[in-house]
Amino acid sequence: MPPLSMLIKPASGACNMRCGYCFYADEARNRETYSFGMMSEDTMKNVIQKALDFAEGSLSIGFQGGEPTLRGLGFFRAFCDEVRALNTGKISVSYAIQTNGQVIDDEWARFLHEEKFLAGLSLDGNETIHDRLRKGAGKSGTFARVMETAELFRKYRVDFNILTVVTAYTAKNIDRIYRFFRKEGLLYQQYIPCLDPLGERRGGMDYSLTPELYTRFLKALFDLWYDDVTHGRFIYIRHFENMVGVLRGFRPEHCGMTGQCSMQSVIEADGSIYPCDFYVLDRYKLGDLNTDDYPLILENLKKTRFIEDSVTTQQECLSCRWLSICRGGCRRDRDDTGAMPGKNYFCSSYKAFYEYAMPRLMRLAGK
Repeated sequence: MPPLSMLIKPASGACNMRCGYCFYADEARNRETYSFGMMSEDTMKNVIQKALDFAEGSLSIGFQGGEPTLRGLGFFRAFCDEVRALNTGKISVSYAIQTNGQVIDDEWARFLHEEKFLAGLSLDGNETIHDRLRKGAGKSGTFARVMETAELFRKYRVDFNILTVVTAYTAKNIDRIYRFFRKEGLLYQQYIPCLDPLGERRGGMDYSLTPELYTRFLKALFDLWYDDVTHGRFIYIRHFENMVGVLRGFRPEHCGMTGQCSMQSVIEADGSIYPCDFYVLDRYKLGDLNTDDYPLILENLKKTRFIEDSVTTQQECLSCRWLSICRGGCRRDRDDTGAMPGKNYFCSSYKAFYEYAMPRLMRLAGK
């Protein structure tokens, strides 16, 4: 069996923030059960046992939400202890967590370091840009608390990167954001295109990322990054690093660049399992780890054709000069209805960007 990756939502969609663009709150509104509550210890043990029974070689466990830290530090301590107790086959286990940083304190940071968690810390830029959409439950800004968490991560030597959602505001201000991150020493960056609500016309929200704005964003960010890396100033931007890797012949670790979906094993708080974080919807449920084993879940996955149908069949894509590096892009940007995925919403952005940046990407790849 292949190595196994899981993305667990121990607090379901519960969150102590009210971000204006939250895609998971929108998903929750589009299914029968909005929240699956908090993961019980029994479900936790079942999830761990089923994963260890199935995995070979390695097991990667990520925690996300909502806000996963709302399940409490005690749950995470118990989780890691249970993995150690049940891992009789001595499988290599790695951990990651995505957090908004609002409850992280010294004890949390010490724990994340001791258990070797990779943390993704959500930060959308400087205070003005971040606080525009990333507000707390009381509608106040959250920037200051995130920066405190970044300092705690440094203090306790927690490996972390910055996760930035690309909205209209981000795209228009990427120069300021990039320079702010560099000044603060936040050099590991991941930019995630914002999603509009399911079933609604794309581009209709005030924060919506349009193809025109995404083109502007990609070009401006690339120019800044390229200038730094070619002058020996270290900075890591996941999307661009993956592009260079693809040109060198490597498989991208960024799933949106692989050309087809994979089984992400997204596990909700009640033990139900889904193929992808963007598809935690009733019609994509594959089973329940309280009662079902992984072989049955994978059989259910085959029946849905979720992976097979994610491969682009658009003639415009198949004849495109950039197919070998673009590969159709993320399915969620090609599928807003649940039907067979179509043309990528950001197709024009990718075409314009690759035309603009490819000579320099090739130089970085040594081609």
